[in-house]
Amino acid sequence: MTEPLNPNGKRLSPIPAFIFMSRWLQLPLYLGLILAQCVYVFHFWVELKDLIGAALGNASSLDHILQAVTVKGTEAPTKLTETTIMLVVLGLIDVVMISNLLIMVIVGGYETFVSRMHLEGHPDQPEWLSHVNASVLKTKLAMAIIGISSIHLLKTFINAHAYDEKVLIAQTVIHIAFLLSAMAIAYTDRITTLTHHDSKQH
Repeated sequence: MTEPLNPNGKRLSPIPAFIFMSRWLQLPLYLGLILAQCVYVFHFWVELKDLIGAALGNASSLDHILQAVTVKGTEAPTKLTETTIMLVVLGLIDVVMISNLLIMVIVGGYETFVSRMHLEGHPDQPEWLSHVNASVLKTKLAMAIIGISSIHLLKTFINAHAYDEKVLIAQTVIHIAFLLSAMAIAYTDRITTLTHHDSKQH
């Protein structure tokens, strides 16, 4: 953690330096998200273990899987079917996509708002991280949220017979709202980028 310098290479005065250093207060937040990521990894392996156990005939694993995919107020299935497996797999994909979202927030947020990671040249540096900023991060997060919403909507449509028509319409409208929000963010970012580029040329 180095002392912040102004453009002239001199140290900042105490108050600006203190305000600038306050960005490190976000560090515990990102560490907390890493712990949340650990919880998701554990949840993923528990669900995967039960799915494999149910496929191999384990009664307790099968019961857990069937209860997990049963919509409240409906009768639970009695055996492992293609639809049941699909719902469980979609749940696993949902966990993976949320984990991806967490990684984008942790890595991108830290790089943008706290401190540089100096990953340039690292073979595992994410492609998007090389040009990350607040606008790019917002767009990436919006796209990730749309993906997560799509998985939830697909799970609902697979069990459409178990849901009220109002619930189906509400979830569809919410998903469309996410899509429109992402398009608005991307359009705003494009306008900002073009305006910034034009101002540089002039």
